[in-house]
Amino acid sequence: MKTTEDALKKLIKVKLNKAGLSEEHAEGVADVLVHADLRGVHSHGAMRVEYYAERIAKGGINTNPNFAFEKTGPSTGIFHGDNGVGHVAAKKAMDRAIEMAKEFGVAVVGVKRISHSGALSYYVQQAAREGLIGLSLVQSDPMVVPFGGVEPYYGTNPIAFAAPGKNDDMITFDMATTVQAWGKILHARSKNESIPDTWAVDKNGEPTTDPFKVNALLPIAGPKGYGLMMMVDVLSGILLGLPFGNRVSSMYHDLSEGRNLGQLHIVINPAYFTDLTTFKENISKTMSDLNNIKPAPGFDQVLYPGQNTTIIEQKSRLEGIEIVDEVYRYLESDVVHYNKYDDKDPFAK
Repeated sequence: MKTTEDALKKLIKVKLNKAGLSEEHAEGVADVLVHADLRGVHSHGAMRVEYYAERIAKGGINTNPNFAFEKTGPSTGIFHGDNGVGHVAAKKAMDRAIEMAKEFGVAVVGVKRISHSGALSYYVQQAAREGLIGLSLVQSDPMVVPFGGVEPYYGTNPIAFAAPGKNDDMITFDMATTVQAWGKILHARSKNESIPDTWAVDKNGEPTTDPFKVNALLPIAGPKGYGLMMMVDVLSGILLGLPFGNRVSSMYHDLSEGRNLGQLHIVINPAYFTDLTTFKENISKTMSDLNNIKPAPGFDQVLYPGQNTTIIEQKSRLEGIEIVDEVYRYLESDVVHYNKYDDKDPFAK
């Protein structure tokens, strides 16, 4: 079914508040989730609310965290999340990074000990709206086989980037270092749809099209994606003195415990490297150039990276956000959660 941005935010906020989050933090999470659903990234949208609600209700997300920012250098710092809700901690950490980049030209801020923080595109767009370049990396729990291996070691370890163009132009790119994010598998399950056989493998390491038989995901472009997910794990885990690789906590194991995840924001002020007006003009020109390239057979137009989600967002604002009926019914219900995520196999049905 379809719903409006405001209506969806209200439903999410009420549910998370009922689970135990403060009004402020529930609203912060709702903003990030609806941002994802608007862009068609439903794997990081409202479908996550029930899981968050169960973790909050069971104490695995600190509802009264002692957020603290530790400045470790002129343009570096660590935002201590105290296992509070990741969306709010990541947003506040990006605010700090933006402040430092405006003053010093560049900022690198680690976000330490947080819960799942949702779609990274939200945070890099914070920087781009301020005329800055944003880059964000985050580790996740092991569910990807390394190139040439059978056992999962790294997570989907996503990367996001955004840069400002002229006027309201903005180029945003957000990707997992796997062929697809785990949330896409969950979305396929929620709609009882098959998946391409290039996304994941079953328990025998064989490609599968059945989302319910997935036992591990595959890195994008084989060894190249494998290298990227290693880089993300180093920068958002080892660099911050946090668990890494297959030591990263599972999303579903013991929902009463904090996850201690890490994230890294890098913000660059273009004005410290070139003329800012020219930079923005060239970003817009890049977007236009790519759109004007002759499309290959089978394509209507060449899109710049991330443009597909921008198109979906524009359409969603006009026509409404598409939400799976089951997810919407849960949001409308009086139920906080159905006690179905705690200590389950992440690949189980």
